[in-house]
Amino acid sequence: MNDQSPPLQAENTVGVSAIQNGYMSGFGNGFETEALPGALPLGRNSPQKCPYGLYAEQLSGSPFTAPRATNERSWLYRIRPTVTHWGQFEKVDMGLWRTAPAPEVDVPIGPMRWDPIPIPAEQLSFLQGVRTITTAGDCGTHAGMGAHIYLITRSMVDEYFYNADGEMLFVPQQGRLRLWTEFGIIDVEPGEIAVVPRGVKIRVELLEGPARGYLCENYGGAFTLPERGPIGANCLANPRDFLTPVAAFEDKDAPSRMYVKWGGALWAAEMEHSPLDVVAWHGNYAPYKYDLRRYSPVGPVLFDHADPSIFTVLTSPSETPGTANIDFVIFSDRWMVAENTFRPPWYHMNVMSEFMGLVYGQYDAKPQGFSPGGVSLHNTMLPHGPDFEAFEKASNADLNPHKLEGTMAFMFETRFPQRVTAYAAGSEKLQKDYGAYGHSLKKHFNPNQR
Repeated sequence: MNDQSPPLQAENTVGVSAIQNGYMSGFGNGFETEALPGALPLGRNSPQKCPYGLYAEQLSGSPFTAPRATNERSWLYRIRPTVTHWGQFEKVDMGLWRTAPAPEVDVPIGPMRWDPIPIPAEQLSFLQGVRTITTAGDCGTHAGMGAHIYLITRSMVDEYFYNADGEMLFVPQQGRLRLWTEFGIIDVEPGEIAVVPRGVKIRVELLEGPARGYLCENYGGAFTLPERGPIGANCLANPRDFLTPVAAFEDKDAPSRMYVKWGGALWAAEMEHSPLDVVAWHGNYAPYKYDLRRYSPVGPVLFDHADPSIFTVLTSPSETPGTANIDFVIFSDRWMVAENTFRPPWYHMNVMSEFMGLVYGQYDAKPQGFSPGGVSLHNTMLPHGPDFEAFEKASNADLNPHKLEGTMAFMFETRFPQRVTAYAAGSEKLQKDYGAYGHSLKKHFNPNQR
């Protein structure tokens, strides 16, 4: 267990028992943890009677017969099984959260970019504050993704949620969040990410002021670490830096409300107790966090610019080897040393589609007009690359070793075309002239000079 922060104080909760502020290290490990001594059965998963009068419940993230390397499941020992929390569900308003396929509007093809969406003054919980920018693929076939912005101005109080449509990758940009999950507690800040698997119950709380960030909803295979290939055993995202929470539970009887996203719709039911009542658990299907600043990048050390795939933190694989359902790629602090090389990303067209966000700092290929909290979209087989300023500066720069510092950009990259939602297409933050940025590039061709 890694104790990495000060003692935990729970917000908006009562009856909290045996909270330990800590995490277990490793990616995809078989973990075990208990909030009360002896709560975890030894040598078996489902004894006739569980310790402390708990119920045993299995949560499976893969089919029972999935190969061992991809089989995901955890056993939870809880005060009440999930069926006890089940009420009469009714469909409720989804707000601005959309699920693929969502062909709401047609927009002209080309690059698109949005300024940061301001955090509103109104009271918005996590569920009320999700704004979908793009969707891709088809949730019903477990393929594709949704790319969202979240804006949160209040904690969820006596409200709980789980997503049956996909796992959720949180990328905070402003403000710290507490994700109180049934597996334990994750605190996450800008520069970190958190992943909550499909079906895991959570409550989202604010730790300081309003919060804004990005959310990738993965309909497909669970995120995993990419293969390193000839890079070998080290660098990129190292498994030891991924942190899974220790068990923590609520024994709380009070009127509350459960929300479930299922089939692209939001459903709600009344309950009489907290579902975050897991006293112990073991398995490899659990939420986790990762500090992006611990990513160890690799790159060209002599000439040329490598493909951005070398910056992949997590990947959601598809049935086609080497073709991701989603790649989560970051552009963080790193040295630029390649000689006789145009160092920013080159101009290209790509079979993958790229949703990009900026957590902090400046993105080297777009130094103007792309601000932290903003979004850009470069869709399948549509051209993009550095703007005028970036091209001219990089083409004439003194090629001394140069360190990019204080920057954190990322991409949600998918094999599917991304459809823009009506909300995003109609947003006043859409930069109407961004698609024409290539027109400012000058003609340098001279047939008489090499």
